[in-house]
Amino acid sequence: MIRSIAQIISLVFHPLLIVTYMLVTLLLINPYLFGVNSISDPTSKELILRVFLSTFFIPAFSVAMLRFLGLIDSIEMKTKEERIGPYIITGVFYLWMLRNFWDNSNVPTVFTSLMLGTVIGLFIAFFFNIFTKISAHAVGMGGLMATAVISMLLFRYDTFVVNSTILGTFELSLVTLLMAFIFLAGLVGTARLILSAHVPRELYSGYIVGFCSQFLALRFLFL
Repeated sequence: MIRSIAQIISLVFHPLLIVTYMLVTLLLINPYLFGVNSISDPTSKELILRVFLSTFFIPAFSVAMLRFLGLIDSIEMKTKEERIGPYIITGVFYLWMLRNFWDNSNVPTVFTSLMLGTVIGLFIAFFFNIFTKISAHAVGMGGLMATAVISMLLFRYDTFVVNSTILGTFELSLVTLLMAFIFLAGLVGTARLILSAHVPRELYSGYIVGFCSQFLALRFLFL
């Protein structure tokens, strides 16, 4: 039962989904950055779908093809050697997505920065993967935590309003958002330990890489 829950958590917070979560976070905090009034705007949904397809579906499908062709033994990629091909494939798609965003006036600089930070984190993780099986899940969650911190630094307000068809309209503070992301990062790390996918040092190094990569990108684009 516990392992099943850990597998679900690992799937829901799969590293390839993190960019989509970053976009959703920004659209909830400040949709006006994207020229829309809310996340429910058709333009918002189109952008979310585009990012989801480019940063999750297509790379995931490519990795599934590697498994189908017998180039990797498992979708879970339990060894660092198996992760080399998927890292390269994902890096290519992420660089292509970053290039599309770079000169796109409809995409705010802050999201381009987050995309750049994700690419930086991906390639640093790829380098470390030569020596140790760094946790890609932790890299992703480190980037998600950085998203909340960067939002607190760039936006001059403490709270934002969320319009939800299920929960209704409510106000949420950026500090609460950060605490939620820290909790989720810990939850994901615990799930990876339960599944014996990583040891603690691989998780800690992943959190650091993912978090710091976003601030390297932020410094490059904003300073």
